[in-house]
Amino acid sequence: MSHSQANTLTEKQHEDSKPVSTHKFLIHHRGDHVGVAISPIQKGEEVVGVYMDDDSQITVTANGDIPLGHKIALASLNVGEPVLKYGIQIGLTTQKWEVGDYVHTHNIKTARW
Repeated sequence: MSHSQANTLTEKQHEDSKPVSTHKFLIHHRGDHVGVAISPIQKGEEVVGVYMDDDSQITVTANGDIPLGHKIALASLNVGEPVLKYGIQIGLTTQKWEVGDYVHTHNIKTARW
């Protein structure tokens, strides 16, 4: 293969390739209301999450910045509704949630106390 053929092949492969999408949050069980950010998420960013129990994916647009290790809402919930994570109730909503909202102490009351 000549040098010019190699350059053409490399350029063609580059044109055909698409950006690799990696996931930015994990969901422990199907049916959970929240996922956990494994990388910081920015407001307006469309992010992919992976369900750990079956490796399926979900795409969500973040309504706010979500720091590493914090939760993103995967379900729209009203005030006082149970919140599921790990397939069990971890708390109650204290504010209405929309899919993509940042979930933290300002809008969830833990079931621990």
